[in-house]
Order: sequence, then C-alpha cells, then structure tokens
Amino acid sequence: MRSQYTINKDFKYMKGYRDRHGKLCTLVKETEKTFMVDKSPLEIIDDSIVRIGYNLKGAMETSKRLLGNIYHHPVLVCPIQRIVLFPTQSAKHEECIWFNPNHIKRTTSHKRQTFITFSNGKTKIIRAKLCSFNSKLQIAEQLENMTRENRVS
Repeated sequence: MRSQYTINKDFKYMKGYRDRHGKLCTLVKETEKTFMVDKSPLEIIDDSIVRIGYNLKGAMETSKRLLGNIYHHPVLVCPIQRIVLFPTQSAKHEECIWFNPNHIKRTTSHKRQTFITFSNGKTKIIRAKLCSFNSKLQIAEQLENMTRENRVS
C-alpha cells in the first residue's frame, strides 16, 4: 500500500475501497500497474491538483462555471499534461469510479452495463448505462477542449 500518489499520464481509473479497519482507501489502475493508496479518491485528486498550484474546490468551481448546471462535473487535474477526470456518480458516493478519458478507446453496451476498452487493451465492465457513461465521457472531453482553447488564446 502506498501512502501517497500523484495522478499522471498513465492513470486510467481509481475506485474507493474500505480496508479491514473501515478506512476509505483507493485502488488505482495505471496502464501497467495496479496498487492501493492509503487515501480516498478525493484526497488523491486534491493532492495532485495542489502540486500544480491550485485545489480541488477551485477546479470544481471552474468546471461548473465552464460547463453549467450538470451533474457529476469532470475535473481538470493537470492542465500541463491535459489530464481531466470524470466521476461515474457523485464524487462523495463510495461506489464512484474516476476515469481518465485519455485512456478510454471504446465503450459498448453489455447486458445493460458499460464495457470499457482501454488504451492498453485491458477492459472493465461497470454498472452504468452506455448512454449515461458516454455522456460523462463526452463532457470530460469538452472540458479538456474548453480549457485548452482558453490557454492558447
């Protein structure tokens, strides 16, 4: 188990898990590694954002301002590496999974769930309707595009 983790370009997704003492920890999947971190998913996101000079609250407010009144806002974690993460449900919900759209290559429907194929060829099935998941994926990509355009101009 790692005590710290900074989200990087190899990050695919993460999900919270309770350890045997009931503490919320995080399972992190990168393109070539899988490991546990002794922090919650939101703590990992905040720590990663703080490293570049701002915080999760500010990133959430920026997302809300740019995207308007939507549910489950994506978050720009690293503008330099163009890393945006999006949640499958409320960020406060323990079942929430945070995805990096840069590693999602294909999504298909499988028995009313979403089958995800990643850039490294690995797959994952989640309990979400394909249209709902794809909508969140598209909004995350939209946030990345909007922030890229704002940086260049």
